[in-house]
Amino acid sequence: MYPYSTTYHRASSVEDAGKLLSGAADGKYVAGGQTLVATLKQRLAQPSDLVDLRHVPALKTISVEGRAVTIGAAVTHAEVAGSAAIRAVCPAICHLASLIGDPHVRHLGTIGGSIANDDPAADYPAAMLGLGATIVTDRREIAADDFFVGLFETALDEDEIITAVRFTAPERAGYAKFANPASRFAMTGVFVSKGAAGVRVAVTGAGSGGVFRHEGLEAALAGDWSPGALAGVNVDPTDLMSDLHATAEYRANLVKVMAKRAVAAS
Repeated sequence: MYPYSTTYHRASSVEDAGKLLSGAADGKYVAGGQTLVATLKQRLAQPSDLVDLRHVPALKTISVEGRAVTIGAAVTHAEVAGSAAIRAVCPAICHLASLIGDPHVRHLGTIGGSIANDDPAADYPAAMLGLGATIVTDRREIAADDFFVGLFETALDEDEIITAVRFTAPERAGYAKFANPASRFAMTGVFVSKGAAGVRVAVTGAGSGGVFRHEGLEAALAGDWSPGALAGVNVDPTDLMSDLHATAEYRANLVKVMAKRAVAAS
């Protein structure tokens, strides 16, 4: 037998969640559990307490006012994918959400959990960085450019709770990824946007340090928003990931191909 047990708590509010975790010896927040439960099964984590955020009403809302979009942290991927309100102003993020995992993952996994975990092959970090989103927590607001720090690392403080993400829907946006056929994680995914703040191109699944923006692709699209504008852009493989699925050089080519597809879909 594996000698381990944990105590489950169901939070009713953000404040309640914070109190429940503060009283735990080694507690963890859990929403959809698509990362944490797998980690527990592999015996890579042994929290004394789990505080469930799935039933906190304030974390489950979607708000679209004009082009201002706010998505609660406990909103599932399926709910984002199926939101008519979001699709009316930013269909690219709905498309991205529809590509995550399989139906089981999409109906349990949450946007807050995804970006808090910051898996280097996850889709949502590219959307947040590509949209210039703001990550709202129970303590502050963090710009996406400052939020994603490295592999599985964010600017969140210990026990800080993501409550929502907020962004202004851009004029144009698109997302394309080359998915691992088994996990559906992005071997390379590119989110592009063009709006009042300019052009942003965010790449996931390829960087050895996690999600990142590509200045060369941004500069090319700022002058000509078309797939053809990217033909002459150089994507340096030096800092890209190389593993059993693809070499850094192959991923460098995928960055350009996925960027072209994302622009074409925008």
